[in-house]
Amino acid sequence: MAESDTVIRIQDLTTEIGGHTLHDHIDLDVFRGEVLGVVGSSGSGKSVLLRSIVGLEHPSGGHIEVLGHDVARLAGDALIQVQVRCGVLFQDGALFGDQTVAQNVQTPMREHTDLPQQLMDEIASVRLSMVGLPPDAADKYPAELSGGMRKRAGLARALALDPELLFLDEPTAGLDPISASEFDLLVRDLQQSLRLTVFMVTHDLGTLRATSDRIAVLVDRKIKVGTIDTLIHDPNPWIHEYFAGVRAMAQA
Repeated sequence: MAESDTVIRIQDLTTEIGGHTLHDHIDLDVFRGEVLGVVGSSGSGKSVLLRSIVGLEHPSGGHIEVLGHDVARLAGDALIQVQVRCGVLFQDGALFGDQTVAQNVQTPMREHTDLPQQLMDEIASVRLSMVGLPPDAADKYPAELSGGMRKRAGLARALALDPELLFLDEPTAGLDPISASEFDLLVRDLQQSLRLTVFMVTHDLGTLRATSDRIAVLVDRKIKVGTIDTLIHDPNPWIHEYFAGVRAMAQA
């Protein structure tokens, strides 16, 4: 890959929380236009890594370069200028319960633009349509939606400002198999049509198979990167069991 194709570059990253080391001098490159799946055991620091990349957590050491900027050393407006180029879908959508779906989608617009209300309404309508929600969802509150619809609404909000990078934290967790498969297809379709780079934390092997170009595995405080075809032969016991164990073979 050319230098310009690397949109996220992590070098010598160390993360310590409560005296416990999650990441021990790890390196990772994410390339423009790919879907990178991130997996690891519970407590391996997957979500912490995602939050560190978007500037919501501060690592103990190392560098995280996003779109040419070292986010670990940015603050204030400089950090916000990078963050607005990133869309984030947190678990279960993380919607504001006292706002309608349309108002939730418009939140980034109100925070970072001075667009008139009519235009924000139009953009929210387009984003909700893009993620497969019906027009009447706009005026509903999150509590009135199913879990799958809340995730789609959260995805619409993540896309509100036309991001270059899309971060997904356990996007199919809690969904039934049919809804999960539909969400996988939606992510892949949006990634291709909008030319997004996607960084996706997941535990769902089916989602990895359906969407990921490469997979980064956090294990033993280090990181290994490959594809399912290469990682299935990895000598690390956890990696081998994850990709070649009984549950993995049942989903193949």
